[in-house]
Amino acid sequence: MRGVNSAAWRAVRSYLRRFGNKTTVASDVKAGLVLGVESVPDGLAAGLLAGVNPVFGLYGYLIGTIGGALAAGSVLMTVQATGAMAVIISDVPQTQSGDGAGIALATLAFLTGLTMFGLGLAGAGKLVRFIPTAVLVGFINAVAVSIVLGQLDTVTGYTSSGDNRVARALDTALHLFEFDWLTVLVGLVTIVLVLVLERTPLGALGMVVAVAVGSGAAALLGPGRIALVSDVAEIPNTLPGLALPDLSLTLELVVPALSLALVGLVQGAAISSSIPNPDGRYADPSADFRGQGLANLATGLFQGMPVGGSMSATALVRSAGGRSALANLVAAIVMALVILLLGQVIGFIAMPALAGLLILVGIRTVKPRDIAMVMRTGPIQLTVLTVTFVLTLIIPLQYAVIVGVGLAIVLHVARQSNRVVVKRWEFGPHAQLPVESEPPRVLAKSEVVVLVTYGSLFFASAPVFSSQLPEARGDCTGTVVILRLRGKDELGSTVIKVLEKYAADLRSAGGMLVLAGVNQRVHRQLRDTKVLEQLRAERVFTESPQLGESLQRALRYASEWQATQQEGSE
Repeated sequence: MRGVNSAAWRAVRSYLRRFGNKTTVASDVKAGLVLGVESVPDGLAAGLLAGVNPVFGLYGYLIGTIGGALAAGSVLMTVQATGAMAVIISDVPQTQSGDGAGIALATLAFLTGLTMFGLGLAGAGKLVRFIPTAVLVGFINAVAVSIVLGQLDTVTGYTSSGDNRVARALDTALHLFEFDWLTVLVGLVTIVLVLVLERTPLGALGMVVAVAVGSGAAALLGPGRIALVSDVAEIPNTLPGLALPDLSLTLELVVPALSLALVGLVQGAAISSSIPNPDGRYADPSADFRGQGLANLATGLFQGMPVGGSMSATALVRSAGGRSALANLVAAIVMALVILLLGQVIGFIAMPALAGLLILVGIRTVKPRDIAMVMRTGPIQLTVLTVTFVLTLIIPLQYAVIVGVGLAIVLHVARQSNRVVVKRWEFGPHAQLPVESEPPRVLAKSEVVVLVTYGSLFFASAPVFSSQLPEARGDCTGTVVILRLRGKDELGSTVIKVLEKYAADLRSAGGMLVLAGVNQRVHRQLRDTKVLEQLRAERVFTESPQLGESLQRALRYASEWQATQQEGSE
C-alpha cells in the first residue's frame, strides 16, 4: 500500500543485518524509555490543553507514536499531539462537553487523518512552501500565548468568564484576591523544579520528577482542595478500545479537521526538511503526510486526540540516542505499560502541576527572533503576522489559520500585481546588448519600439501592465511595437484581452503589434482564443534556445514591413 511507508521495514532489515549489535539496540531502548516516560505527563497535559479528558491526550500519544514509527517517512519522527493542534481542538465545541464529546474527538482525529493521507497521496508535500512564514510565525506565537492564557484558571484555582482567552485572562487578572494560593504554589513549584532538574543528569526526565513532586506537594498541602486528574477524568487501567467515528458529524467538523491537518502537516514538514534519516537522506514530505494521516486514522479509531509530527519529541528521542523507528516503538510500549500498571497513580497527578508544565511549554514556544525577522522584512509581512496573531487570540483557531493563509494570498497577489514593469530596449548601431529605458508615453509616427515586461502577467496585474503601454494617439503610420514575452509561461484571459485591444488600437492608428519570445503554451492560448488570427500568425515569433534570436527576427520583420509601408505611400 502506497500510504504505508517502508521506514519500519527498513529498520527491521537493518537490525537483521546488524543482529548482535547491542550498542544500536541499547541506544534505541534507552531513547524509547526516556521518551515513553516523559510522554505520560506530556500526553495528559496535551489533553488538558485541548479541554478534553486528559486520558484522550495520553491515548493520542500512544497510538500516534506507534503509527508514526510504522508509517512515517522520517525514521525518527515522533507523531504526538502538539500544542498548536491541542489549542485548535479546545476551540471545537463538539469535543468540549456532552455525552458525545469523546466520539466527536475520535471523529475529528479520523477526518484529520483522511485529509492528511489524501494530501500525501496527492504528493502535496511540496505545497507546504506556499504557506507564508509570516502566517506561521504569527500563528505559532499566538498559540504560545494561548497556551499560557488557557492554563490561568487551572493554575490559579479561579474560574474566569469571557468570550475568548484574552477576555478570560483579563477577568482572572481582575480577581487576584480570589486565587487559591496553594494551587498557585503547586504550579510555581512545578515550573521551578522543571527549570532546575532539566539541567541535572535527569535531563528530560526532570519534567516527570517535577510533576511528581508538585503532585506530592498538593497531596500534603491541600488534600481534597487542589484539583487532581481523577477529579476531571476516570483513569482506566486498560489500553484504549475501538471507538468508531460518527461520520454524521463530518459537516460540523470538516473546517477544524482541515485546520488541524494544515497545522500538523506544516509542523511535520519542518521535521522532514531539517532532520535527516540515519542514511543521511531527507524524507519525502508527502510520505510523512501519509504516515501522519495513517497515525490519525488509527488514533481516531482508538479514542485518541488528533496528532502530528512533534519537533520537540523528535528532538528529544534523537538527543537521547535514538537511531531508528525502534526508539518510538519502545516509547509506545513504555506508555502502554504505564497505563496498564500505573493507571490509578496517574489519577493523583495535580492539575496545577500539569498547568505549570504547560505554561512553561507556552513560554518556550514564543519565538521573538522569528518575530523580529518578519518585522524587518516589510510592512506587508508585518501586517500578515499581526492579523494572524490577533485573530488566533480572539477567534477559534481553525478559522484563524484559514483567514491568515487567505490574507497572505490576497496581499501577495496585490503586491505581485503592482510589480509588473514595462521597459523599453534600444539597440545602438554596433551594440550587441540593448540600453534599457522608460517606454514613451505616446507613440510617434514610423518608429520601432521594443518593450520588455518584468513580473508576472496575470489577471490582477493586467490593468498595471496596460497602463504602462505607450498610447497610440493620432497618426502612428509605420509604427511597430514589439512586445517581448520570453519567460511568460502562461497568459490569463484578462491579459490576452489587453493584447487584443492594444493590437486593435495600433491598427486603427496605422501601426502594428508584434510579439516575440512566445513559448508554445502561450502560442496555443493565442490560437485557441482566436486572438492569433487578429494579431496575424506571421507577427507572433516563438522563442528559440538562442537568446535574442526571436527578437532579431521580429526586428527584421518590422523593418521590412516599414519599408513596404513607405513604398506604398510613395
